[in-house]
Amino acid sequence: MNTIRILIADDHEVVRRGVRALLEGRPGFEVCAEALDGRDAVDKARKSLPDVVILDIGMPGLNGLDAARQIRKVSPSSEVLILTMHESEQVVREVIAAGARGYMLKSDAARDLVTAIEALGRHKTFFTSSVAEMVLQKYLEGNADTGGKEPTSLTPREREVVQLVAEGKSNKEVATTLNISVKTAETHRTNIMRKLDCHSLSDLVRYAIRNKIITP
Repeated sequence: MNTIRILIADDHEVVRRGVRALLEGRPGFEVCAEALDGRDAVDKARKSLPDVVILDIGMPGLNGLDAARQIRKVSPSSEVLILTMHESEQVVREVIAAGARGYMLKSDAARDLVTAIEALGRHKTFFTSSVAEMVLQKYLEGNADTGGKEPTSLTPREREVVQLVAEGKSNKEVATTLNISVKTAETHRTNIMRKLDCHSLSDLVRYAIRNKIITP
């Protein structure tokens, strides 16, 4: 059996250690890298080209959903497993739309993580049982298009700007993080506020929380 190379991304060290402890030492598994946040995960995925990437949703700088989208571009052969505390139909739709093929609640990790990694290593899907039931129920109700549409018309770069601004970053800090000019950052911010009909930073923060771009 070929070795499944795994990248673990979570901003909490205790979670990364716990996941590594569950996986290390098992035949056919190799943890090839760890990432501290979404942006670090994209960079590590580009460099190490793992078979499976384990991502938390609520990470600073770049959330797991947007990181998944970028990872699928920089390393198309990598499968993404979202490991999260969030369980909702909206989040599941966004996970699928982002290109992730796995979704697991952290509370189920001790029982199911190995099985999930094995499934994604074979390019199969894996969903926590309650989430699988949710997806199946929607299918039986005639709404099989779980991928859905993006909840907004924002571009991927605009979503990055939303997260950084909602986290309290200045235009200069946004520009530095994204390697763009301050003027471009200001333009993005203006366009975003107009698109979303937001009239204040608090409006933008509420939007970011509601759409799981940041977690409160």
